[in-house]
Amino acid sequence: MDEAIRKAQFIRNKAVRYWIDNQGVNKSRLYKLSKELASEFAFVNQLNSSARQASVEVAWTSISNFYRRCI
Repeated sequence: MDEAIRKAQFIRNKAVRYWIDNQGVNKSRLYKLSKELASEFAFVNQLNSSARQASVEVAWTSISNFYRRCI
């Protein structure tokens, strides 16, 4: 279970970092990023697509909260 949590956090952190580096990124691009991460990293591919998408949802929620609070 801890391993799955770390993998999900990895995807979330990569998604947020990608958003920071590339302003104007939307949610669908982050979904594509999770697919790319699955093909790039074997350990990420061990998560099913629903778990990867849930990680992107958490990242997008963080990004949305940032905009709501700070901008």
